[in-house]
Amino acid sequence: MKIHLIKNSFSLYLDRDGVINKKKDNDYVKSWDEFFFIEGSLKAISILSNIFKNIFIVTNQRGIGRGIMTDQDLDIIHNKMIGEIEFKKGRIDKIYYCSDIDYLSLNRKPNPGMALNSKNDFSDVEFNKSFMVGDQLSDIEFGKNLGMKTILIGDLKMNKENLIPDHKFSTLLDFSKNIITK
Repeated sequence: MKIHLIKNSFSLYLDRDGVINKKKDNDYVKSWDEFFFIEGSLKAISILSNIFKNIFIVTNQRGIGRGIMTDQDLDIIHNKMIGEIEFKKGRIDKIYYCSDIDYLSLNRKPNPGMALNSKNDFSDVEFNKSFMVGDQLSDIEFGKNLGMKTILIGDLKMNKENLIPDHKFSTLLDFSKNIITK
């Protein structure tokens, strides 16, 4: 299904693990050596960079809160990731992450803290003109809670009443190829 939108008038929120890079089963991506881009994700971000006015990554990083990795480890991963994205002509305007282990934390998806922080940093953000792309129930719930259009990547089965994503695609690249702008 094609998605129609006006170029440079919408913001895009991307989950990281499972959308941009390969997720590790029952573990965390703790170093650059463990970070692998999903095939086509760099090309997708390059395409999306020409469509969306703002692009943010919003990612839960509980491995920091559990002491498995540090904020500095995450900074190294993110700096190298951004370098690769920019080399491929893409952009990320800002990365927001939550290291809290408490599910009730305001900043932990599906709670709205990271999005509220983005709105404080970027005054032109309008949640009703935003898309949330993720591979987990918490990503879809995060977007829905804020009035965003939601995109599910992969084949996760939704198991909560009234929590159906607006669109489903197999990869971020598939999503990027199904946007029509005017």
